[in-house]
This record gives sequence, C-alpha cells and structure tokens, in this order.
Amino acid sequence: MFSNALADLLLTQTPDFAGLADPVTGRLLRVNQAGVQLLGYSSEAELLALPDSPLPPEWPALFTEARSNGSAEATVQLGRAGAAGFMARLTLLPLAPNDPTAPLLLRLQPLPTGGCPMADGLRLQRAEQALVQIHGRFEAVVSHATIGIIVCNRAGTIISANHMAHQQFGYPTEGLLGTSIDTLVPSAPGRNHQKLRESFNANPQVRSMSAHRGDLEGQRADGSVFPVEVSLSYFHLENELHVVSYILDTTEKRQARQALVAERLSVERLNADLEQKVADRTHALLSTLEQLEQRKDELAKALAAEQELGELKSRFVSMASHEFRTPLTAVLTSAALIEQYPAAEQQPKRLRHIERIRQSVNHLNDILEEFLSVGRIEEGRVVARAARLHLPTLVQNTILDVQGLHKPGQRIEPDLSACPHDIWLDTSLLRKILVNLLSNALKYSSEETVVRLHAGCVDGWLTLRIEDEGVGISEEDQQHLFERFFRARSVSNLPGTGLGLYIVGRYAELMSGTIDLQSQLGRGTTVTLIIPYESHSAD
Repeated sequence: MFSNALADLLLTQTPDFAGLADPVTGRLLRVNQAGVQLLGYSSEAELLALPDSPLPPEWPALFTEARSNGSAEATVQLGRAGAAGFMARLTLLPLAPNDPTAPLLLRLQPLPTGGCPMADGLRLQRAEQALVQIHGRFEAVVSHATIGIIVCNRAGTIISANHMAHQQFGYPTEGLLGTSIDTLVPSAPGRNHQKLRESFNANPQVRSMSAHRGDLEGQRADGSVFPVEVSLSYFHLENELHVVSYILDTTEKRQARQALVAERLSVERLNADLEQKVADRTHALLSTLEQLEQRKDELAKALAAEQELGELKSRFVSMASHEFRTPLTAVLTSAALIEQYPAAEQQPKRLRHIERIRQSVNHLNDILEEFLSVGRIEEGRVVARAARLHLPTLVQNTILDVQGLHKPGQRIEPDLSACPHDIWLDTSLLRKILVNLLSNALKYSSEETVVRLHAGCVDGWLTLRIEDEGVGISEEDQQHLFERFFRARSVSNLPGTGLGLYIVGRYAELMSGTIDLQSQLGRGTTVTLIIPYESHSAD
C-alpha cells in the first residue's frame, strides 16, 4: 500500500523536480518546491489547481511501460508558465507495483539544447548526501524499533534482522542472517510453514497481527519458546519478492489473559459462595416464616387476630420483594459487567463492581440479621445481662459505627454531661438500640441537618433522648410503629425492613425500660428511652 510518510520523504529530500501523479487521471497530486519553480508557478496549490494536466501526451503509454517494466523513461516536451517550454528527461516509478491505483513517482531533469542531462558535481553531491540521510533515518527507525523486524527472501531465508529480533530470539548480532525463518517459528500441529509460504509468495498480501488464528510460539536459540504475534508485509526489489515479518513478544499479554481467567474463576467462586449464603439465610428466613405460620394458627380463633396476621404478611411481602430484589439485582448486574472488562487496564472497573457486590451482600446480611434477631427475641433466647459501662465511651463508639450513613452536612451532637459516672446495664442491647435509633434519625433526615442525643442519669434511671429534623411521622402511623414489618407512609420510598423499632421496643422491655416517640410530619421526630440501671460504688 502507498504510504504518505514515504511520499513526504521522497518529496522533501529530493533536490530536483519530484512529484506524484494519479495513474488513472494523469493529474498531479503532489509537487515539491523545486518542481513548482521549474514549471514557473508561485506555489504548489496554484500548479495543482490547473484545469489541464501539465503532463505530456505520452503519459498513458509511459504509465503502461512503468507498470510492465517497473520503471519508464522518456524525453518529453513540457511547458513553463510565462516562459518558453523546455525538453526534459522524465522518469516514472510505481510506488506500489501491485496496486494499479497507487500514485506514480515523477522525476524530471531539464535537458539543454543538445539533449544531455544538466548535472554538475554540486547537484550530485547534494543528491548523495540526501540519499545518505534517508538511509540513516531508515536504519535508525528499524534499529531502534521496539518490535522484531525480519526480512526474508522467497525461500524463507533471513537476509536482514534488527536488534530487537536478535534480542527476542537470543541470537548474537548478525546471528540470524542466513537462518531459516522456520527455525524461529517452528510448525505447530495443523500449521505447515512451507505451504503457507508458497501460498503467500503466490499472492502476497499485508496481514495484520490479528489476522491469524491460534497462538504462535517463537523458539529462542537455547530451545525455549515464548508466545508471539506476527504481522506480514512485502516489497519487490530488483524483481525479487521480499517478505517483512513484524514480531511482537506477547508473554505479558498471555500472562495478563491467564490472570484474567484466574480472576474470573475467583469471581465465580465468590458468586457460588454468595448463592450458598443466600440459601442459608433464606433457610433461616423460611424457619422464621414457619414460626409465624404457627402463630397464625394459634391466633386464627379470633377474627381480629387473623386480620392482624394478614396485615403482617402483606407488610413482609412488600418489604421482602423490595429489600431483597435490589441487592440481588446489583449482584447479578455487577457480575455480568465484570465479564465485559477482560483487559488488564480495566482492573479498576472490575474492582468497583466487586466492591458493589460486597456491599450488596453486607446489606443482605444486615436484613437477615434483623430477621434472626426477631427470631431470637420471639424464642426467648435474648436475656439482659447488666455489666459496668461508661456511657460517653459507648455513645462515641456508636456514633463512629454509624458515621458511614451521614449525608453531606449531617452531624450528631451528643450531650452526655448529665451522666458522667459508670452505670450497670446490658452494653450489647443498649448499643443496638442506639445504633438503630441514630441510623433512623440519619436515614430519614435530609442533608445539612443535626441529630441531637441527650443522656441523663438521675436516681437510678437512664434517660436517652434522640431528636432529628427529618420527614416526621403522621399520628395515624405512630400507632403502629412498634409493630413488626410496619413502615410509615412518609418513608415508604426509602429502604428498610420495618423491624428496627420493633426490635428496639422489645430490647427496652427486656431491660425493664420504656420507649416513647413524638413526631410531626415535616417537623422531625423525638424518641425518648427510659431504662433503670444499677449503680455500684466499687467493682
């Protein structure tokens, strides 16, 4: 194929007239500055804009000769703008002999009246210098290329190889010359190099690295092998076909692909583990549901109890269908998207989706933990055990636990000055109550709001009051807040199971305490917890 870079090199480095012509229309495509001046024009654009081609009438015959013989020369008469015409020696060279549409290179040398070329020592010296510069640049490009470049003749014998090719295959400098290319890329099962070479020689074509199927392996001088990708091009020199092989060592690419496969297997194992966890948790959930069904049979004697149980089931189905579908959908979506990022440089995208899977699983664990907590409470397996605790420390640690739930600008302001001394309460139950109430206050409040927590210890009674500036709850819904699976209509668009306040209320009962909730729509909510505690003067 014709290369623009090659054309630029020929036009800029040639001191005489040089140009490119369309072989079909005969029109000039490019002319260097020396050619523009020779034909008497001020610029290349002016010359190319001429309605008629300045090329001689002999053009079609010369083109045919150049195609057949690889070049053509003739003495022709050319016109000059604003001046008398002149005789010149025209040389035509096809840039791509096998491509009839590729441009032709034109060289012109003006002739004096006697018909001999005007050439002097200075012009010859300039041409030789330009040729040396071109050769030096080409040699530098090939020598410093970051892929192996090998040139073979029709028989597959290596006649030229750059430094990288010697380095790739472990040969000393010039050690590859005269070697068969088959030595470097041995035939694999189903791949006969001799037949492939004969086919390529009969119909040479440029082949990219992605054109071949299967993995190729190169063999080093010491017998070791490594994966390679090979692209092919060709050129003719003195009517002899030469094949150029561009060889890329794909060891790192193969290692990255293997790492990707290993990572995909790891993700598959993770998915299997997640499925097992979901199955286990579902089994626990079904166990809880069986217990609820047993309770339903016990309460079926009364119509009011039946209606209550029906409402309970309706709330649960509504909650479960939403709270389980959302994280499971996130898991499936992220798992599918991971498969679309196979490249090594896409690792950050894969990690982002793996983190999303972990967050979804943690959310499922939190939901199922609430179900299990309800089950333990209903079974009577939760017992309050008093222990010594420092309330300010417990509150500060709890605030840190819910820090990840903060919206922008939200903050919690604790006031614990009225309870400085150690008290005796069930630390675990009290902490779970605080986590639940603070989480609700943050979740149902908007950005740039304050949640206030006040604690007081008077005469053996602990009073905890949590105030938020959230959406509030209607008076009608407040009557059902401590029922299982009930969710206020003002927060139905936000995630939640409807078990939090139910669990808080039961924990307060286990510690012989009471809980009170006051709220107004759009004005926020205040929850007050009063629990008796023991006070010991010494351990």
